Amino acid sequence: MGFFERYLSVWVGLCIALGVGFGYAVPQFFESVAALEYAHVNLVVAVLIWLMIYPMMVQIDFSSIKDVGKKPKGLVLTLAINWLIKPFSMAILGWLFFRVIFADMVDPQTATEYIAGMILLGVAPCTAMVFVWSHLTKGDANYTLVQVSINDLIMVIAFAPLTALLLGVTDITVPWNTLLLSVALYVVLPLIAGFLTRKRIETKGPEAVTKLVNNFKPFSVCGLLLTIIILFGLQAKTILSQPQDIALIAVPLLIQTYGIFAIAYFAAKKIKLPHNVAAPACMIGTSNFFELAVAVAISMFGLHSGAALATVVGVLVEVPVMLSLVWFANRTRHWFDNPS
Repeated sequence: MGFFERYLSVWVGLCIALGVGFGYAVPQFFESVAALEYAHVNLVVAVLIWLMIYPMMVQIDFSSIKDVGKKPKGLVLTLAINWLIKPFSMAILGWLFFRVIFADMVDPQTATEYIAGMILLGVAPCTAMVFVWSHLTKGDANYTLVQVSINDLIMVIAFAPLTALLLGVTDITVPWNTLLLSVALYVVLPLIAGFLTRKRIETKGPEAVTKLVNNFKPFSVCGLLLTIIILFGLQAKTILSQPQDIALIAVPLLIQTYGIFAIAYFAAKKIKLPHNVAAPACMIGTSNFFELAVAVAISMFGLHSGAALATVVGVLVEVPVMLSLVWFANRTRHWFDNPS
């Protein structure tokens, strides 16, 4: 691992502190950044995420993608976690904490909105950052692409009815522009760019691709760190003004995240997946498509609603937690057979 990657947790901690500090000191700057959005997708964050994902797309050997179907167990695990377990476990945890454990600390209407926001996170599997987590765990880039692509296709069909079922409402309006724009920005465009780049570089030999990817690594890490600064800077006022509510929401989200990962990781070991498939499969099942969740929360409940706050807390919790899971996955690589 390079210098940046070796001390990534340190840089993340510093960037969280910088984000909150700058967000409090110079809120006008972050308000300007927040205004640069389309369909609830922040364009600055999109560019930074694209910077992270593009080198990973270059690594994809498109000629070998056709062989992914010969190893279906990783796909089955991802789909089972994302669509049969995760949404329902999130709904149960939300109800348990805000109807029972924290019932005396939050009024019923606010509790209902917090639960709704957590459900929206649970129903929206991650699209963009999964490529980052896969890269950091040395995952199979080809397999990760297929896993994400299938999830996106299912999400187009299943997001609205599953959300309606768990929220107990039938008039769910899916922000298709947010969903489709995010998939285009985070999957389609970097995939095309990666394909064209790899096709051109491969003429110089396979070592040229490896060299290019290694040269891009510092930029990818910088993209991640700048994304963290912006996300925490955008939410600095909320973090400082509602620390108790943020802590309350974070508790079930943390339990959900670590719990889902534990279930997926245990299952991956039991079905004898290679580590380079198991780690990304578990990351996909654990992380969330926060842009979509935030957009739906705002459209259904309002910008300043409890549901919107819950989805924002999901954003704040996810990056540090996922980095801890990356660390754990890398430290337990020996639990799995070497990939064939």
